[in-house]
Amino acid sequence: MDLQPDHPHPRARWAPGATPPARPVPGKKRENIMGVVDKAKNAAQDAKGKAKEAAGKSTDNDRLETEGKADQSKADVKNAGEKVKDAFKH
Repeated sequence: MDLQPDHPHPRARWAPGATPPARPVPGKKRENIMGVVDKAKNAAQDAKGKAKEAAGKSTDNDRLETEGKADQSKADVKNAGEKVKDAFKH
C-alpha cells in the first residue's frame, strides 16, 4: 500500500493536501454539561424557595416564608455567577 507524503492515512476522510477537521477540545463538552446541570439546580432551588414562601404565606409561618425568600436569593446569586462564567467562556 502506497502512502502519499501529503496523505497521512489511506482511509483519511479529507482530500490529499487538505487540512484535517478540527478535533474537539477535551473537557469542553463536559464544561457545557456542567453549566446546564448547575443552571437546572439553580432553577430547582428557586422553585423550592417559591414553594416555601407560598406555603409560609398561606400558613402565616414567617420562618418558612423567610426560608423561601432566602432560597430564592441564593438561586439568584448562583445564576448571576453562571452568567459571569458564560460571559468569560465566549
